[in-house]
Amino acid sequence: RMSVERIYQKKTQLEHILLRPDSYIGSVEPVTQQMWVYDENVGLNCRDVTFVPGLYKIFDEILVNAADNKQRDKSMSCIKVNIDVENNTISVWNNGKGIPVVEHKVEKVYVPALIFGQLLTSSNYDDDEKKVTGGRNGYGAKLCNIFSTKFTVETACKDSKKCFKQTWYDNMGRAGDANIKHFDGEEYTCITFRPDLPKFKMTILDKDTVALMTRRAYDIAGSSKGVRVFFNGKKLPVKDFRSYVDLYVQDKVDELGEPLKVIHEVVNDRWEVCLTLSEKGFQQVSFVNSIATTKGGRHTDYVADQVVGKLIDVVKKRNKAGVAVKPFQVKNHMWLFVNCLIENPTFDSQTKENMTLQQKNFGSKCLLSEKFIKQATSSGIVESIMNWVKFKAQSQLNKKCSAVKHTKIKGVPKLDDANDAGGKNSISCTLILTEGDSAKTLAVSGLGVVGRDRYGVFPLRGKMLNVREASHKQIMENAEINNIIKILGLQYRKNYSDPESLKSLRYGKIMIMTDQDQDGSHIKGLLINFIHHNWPSLLRHNFLEEFITPIIKVCSKTQLSFYSIPEFNAWKESQPNHKSWKIKYYKGLGTSTSQEAKEYFCDMQRHRIPFKYSGPEDDEAITLAFSKKKVDERKEWLTKFMTNRRQRKEHNLPEDYLYGTSTKSLSYNDFVNKELVLFSNSDNERSIPCLVDGLKPGQRKVLFCCFKRNDKREVKVAQLAGSVAEMSAYHHGEFKFFYEFLNPPPPLLIMGEISNVSNSKTIG
Repeated sequence: RMSVERIYQKKTQLEHILLRPDSYIGSVEPVTQQMWVYDENVGLNCRDVTFVPGLYKIFDEILVNAADNKQRDKSMSCIKVNIDVENNTISVWNNGKGIPVVEHKVEKVYVPALIFGQLLTSSNYDDDEKKVTGGRNGYGAKLCNIFSTKFTVETACKDSKKCFKQTWYDNMGRAGDANIKHFDGEEYTCITFRPDLPKFKMTILDKDTVALMTRRAYDIAGSSKGVRVFFNGKKLPVKDFRSYVDLYVQDKVDELGEPLKVIHEVVNDRWEVCLTLSEKGFQQVSFVNSIATTKGGRHTDYVADQVVGKLIDVVKKRNKAGVAVKPFQVKNHMWLFVNCLIENPTFDSQTKENMTLQQKNFGSKCLLSEKFIKQATSSGIVESIMNWVKFKAQSQLNKKCSAVKHTKIKGVPKLDDANDAGGKNSISCTLILTEGDSAKTLAVSGLGVVGRDRYGVFPLRGKMLNVREASHKQIMENAEINNIIKILGLQYRKNYSDPESLKSLRYGKIMIMTDQDQDGSHIKGLLINFIHHNWPSLLRHNFLEEFITPIIKVCSKTQLSFYSIPEFNAWKESQPNHKSWKIKYYKGLGTSTSQEAKEYFCDMQRHRIPFKYSGPEDDEAITLAFSKKKVDERKEWLTKFMTNRRQRKEHNLPEDYLYGTSTKSLSYNDFVNKELVLFSNSDNERSIPCLVDGLKPGQRKVLFCCFKRNDKREVKVAQLAGSVAEMSAYHHGEFKFFYEFLNPPPPLLIMGEISNVSNSKTIG
C-alpha cells in the first residue's frame, strides 16, 4: 500500500512544469494534422505534418516576443531567425528597444535575468493597461528556458548603455554568470536556445518541424508592418500582409482557370483583411497580435459574418433555382485572411490556436467598406456559390430518378403501362402521351388494334411546364414531370448519346397524341422542349414522334380527311361546290369515336409521324421558341411569319402547311417554323384586341351571334353558348365562353367616335 507521503507530494513550480508539461506548453507527444508549412522549392504548402505542439509552442513564444517588441518600439525594423539543425540551436534576434540592463530594486537581480530566469515575472500583469501584444501570463520565454538544455539571453539597452548576456543550462536548473559590458551601439535582443529534444520524444529537429517554424517566420514577415524578416541569413520576400497572402494564392485558379482574385483592405491601423475564393470549404489564415490563430476564433467570425451577410443577399437575388442557401454554405466558398491587433486577447489552449475574446472587448472595430463588399461580389465567390446551387438542385432532381430499370412502377395514377416496359424488350416500347383523359380513351381504343405489349398510355393534364424557364422548386414539385421521368426511367444529367444507354430506359420512344389545333401544337412543343433541355442527345435517336388525327373531315360521296386548316382552306378554294359537302370540325381527340380511333391505329403509317433531328438548326429553333433570352429574336420571327403570310394572301398563293399526304417525317426546325408559329400567332390574335373595334375574335363571335339572334328577351348563358358555337365556329369550351361573356369588350360607339382601347392590358 502507498504511503500518504507518496500520494500527496508538494512540488516546486519548476518541477511541476517539467512533470506536467501539458498544462503549460501543450502536448509533448507527436501529433499529425494538416497544416500550412514552408517547404524548400515548393513554397507555402498545406499538407499532413507530424510535429510536437509543445516544441512549436516554446519556439513560438520567443518569436512572438520579438514581434511584440514592434508595439513597444515603432522604430524596430528587423527580426532574424536562425535554425541550426546540426547543432540543434535556434536563435531569434530583433533590433527593437532592448530590455533595461538595471538591477531590480525588490528582487535584487538584473531585469533580463528576472524576466527569463525566474517564474511568474512579466511586464504584462497590469490588466487595466490595454496591450496589443501576444504575451500575457509571464510564462512564455521562461517555458522555453525550462524545456531547453541551454538558453542564452543577449540584450543591449541605450538608456543604461549596457549590454547583458547570460546563459542557463539543464532546463533552467543552473544559471551561468551574467556578463555585463558597456555598450554604445544600436539596441537589440537575441534569444538562443537548444530545445531538450528527448522531452519531446525527438532526437533531431526534423523536416516537418523546421518547415513549420519556417512558415512562422513568413507569418511574422506578413503580420508585422514595417519589419524585415531574415531566415537563416536570407531576407524573406514578404513586404507586407498583401504580398504574404500572395504566397498562398499564387498558381491557384478558379473554376474557369482564371487566377484567383484577392480583395484587400487596410480597414484601420489595427485591422487588415484579404478575401478570395475557396474550393475546399471555408479557409482562414489569421493573426492576433502576431500569434497564428490556425483555428480562427471570434475575430475571424466577426469579419466573415459581415461578408456572408452581404453576399447572401446577392445570392438570394440571383438564385432562380429556389434552393435554400444558408450562411454557412456561403461561408464555405470563402478564403479569409485577417491580420489584427486585439487588446488583451484570450485563447482556449496553451497553443493559442483559437481566439476566444468577445467582440465587445476587442478594443477596435473592423467595418468593411462598400467598395470591399462590391469587389467581393465580383471576385468569383458568388459565381462559385451559384454553381454549387445548380449542383445541389441537380442532386435533388436526381433523387427523383431511379437508376434501376423497374418492370413495374407504382404511384402513377392513370398510367396504362406497356406489358414489356422495363423488360428486355423495353427499347421497342412506345409511350403514348395524350392531351387529357378523353384523348387517353381514344388511345386505349386504338390499343385494341396494336396490342398492349409494346404500347403504354399516359394522359397529360393541360400544358406542360416550360422547364427551360422554370425555377428548381417548380420542377421539383411538378407531379407531371416527375411521373413522366418515372414512367420512362430517365435520369437527370445522364448522356444518352450511346445507343446502348437507351436500353436503361423503360420505353424506347414517346408518341405525342394531342388535338390537331394550335394548342395541341404548343403541348407538343413543350414536350420537345422538356426533352431537348434535359437530354438533347435523345432527339438524335429519333426518340420523339407524334400521332396526327384529322382536324376536319368532309363527306359527300367520298370522305376526305384534313390534318391542318390551311390544307382544308386550299381544298375549299379549289372546290366550287364545297357547300354541298358535309363538313365536320374535330375540336379535339374526344370528338373522334372509338371506331375512328381503331381506323387511325390500323393506318399507322399515315398517322405516325417521327421527328427526325436534322442538325444544329433544330436546336436553334427549339431554343428560339422557348428561351426567355430569345424574346427579341422571337418577335422578329413572328413578324416575319405574319409579313410572309400577308404577302402570300396578296399574291393569292396557298399557305404553307405540314402533314400533307407526302409527309413521312418532320424536322424540329419545320415543326417550329411551320406549325408552332401558328400557335404563337393565334395566341396573339386571341389575346390582343383589334385596334379597329377593340374586340378579340372570341368576343367578336359572341357579339356577331347576339346581333344575328336579335333576341328581344333575356336568354340563358348556356343556351347562348350553344348558339354561338353553332353559328360562329366558336371552337373554345364553355368556360372560355363564360369568361368572354363576363368580361365584355370596352364600350364601343358603333356610330361616331372610335372607342378608346388604350386601356387594354395587352396592347400597352
